[in-house]
Amino acid sequence: MTWMVGTRKGLFVFDDDDEIVDQKFIGEPVTAVLVDPRDNNIYVALNHGHFGQKLHRSTDGGASFDEITAPTFPAKPDDLVDMEPMRQIPTPWNVELIWSLEAAHRDEPGALWCGTIPGGLFRSDDRGDSWQLVESLWHDERRAKWMGGGYDFPGIHSIVVDPRAAGHALISVSCGGTWRTNDGGATWEPSSGMRNAYMPPDLAYDPVTQDPHRTVGCAANANVLWTQHHNGVFRSTDAGATWNELEVPPSSFGFAVAVHPHDGDTAWFVPAVKDEMRVPVDGALAVSRTRDGGKTFDVLRSGLPQNSAYHLMYRHGLDVSADGNSLMMGSTTGSLFATDDGGDNWRRVTADLPPIAVVRNAG
Repeated sequence: MTWMVGTRKGLFVFDDDDEIVDQKFIGEPVTAVLVDPRDNNIYVALNHGHFGQKLHRSTDGGASFDEITAPTFPAKPDDLVDMEPMRQIPTPWNVELIWSLEAAHRDEPGALWCGTIPGGLFRSDDRGDSWQLVESLWHDERRAKWMGGGYDFPGIHSIVVDPRAAGHALISVSCGGTWRTNDGGATWEPSSGMRNAYMPPDLAYDPVTQDPHRTVGCAANANVLWTQHHNGVFRSTDAGATWNELEVPPSSFGFAVAVHPHDGDTAWFVPAVKDEMRVPVDGALAVSRTRDGGKTFDVLRSGLPQNSAYHLMYRHGLDVSADGNSLMMGSTTGSLFATDDGGDNWRRVTADLPPIAVVRNAG
């Protein structure tokens, strides 16, 4: 089994003996990683800051990478007013960050999705050689209500492809809610049922001002999705059309979530105190797991540091293997933890990595 760990200073590849077996892009911030299960191509996004966002592809299992085209926005019309509503600053029509990369449906070979900051969704039909902005979403008048959260501008961090039918997909925007398409992106509709605690009460259920931190779907039951939201955890059993809120101990705040690929009732979360205090409750790192669809939760601590442990897992810092038994999570403090029994027992793989942005199981 192989794990790819993207950090602020490069990509590190671990085997199932917890050994680093490869390193790429040392010194460069890695913001997204995709291992395409259809052809085993690997895609890595890099943030070169002043020099822009770069995208690289490997067709030989990661032995070598070639730079490919990164998505770009069209020119902004001179007479168009496009403002971020909270900060009242102009929304840039250029890619500030490549935040998510996902393979399209298995019946669409070579097709990829990419989510960016600001909130652009891009599609490639040629394995990343070229990208097209999904203009139906970008020009939707409801996008004017999308807000920045931790970043100045809203961004698309989660893309969930429905395995049952090509053209069915869901995205999550921070802060802009979750949106679904059933026609390959020609039209979009926001989900309902999420609640935000940071807006006035009469706007708490506004679907396009929600801040989902991360959304994942169950591969074996595409009706079941889980979202770790800014102020709660939500579950959908109708493919993301509606959501129900759950309480998770020891805290419902966090960023990362993973769902068992064969059991939609089983999901894992890494709780923190709250937005203003992004550390584990009482400085004791824990993983919360449900096996019954959120009716009850186990708080898993075995093998995790329980004293002065101020680790935070980013949105993409937790992933699960294809069999649902192994998980790996990486923290902003450069620690990497793993389990082979569904989270009952954890081990620290290393404490010496740069801050970790993304963990992906590569099979």
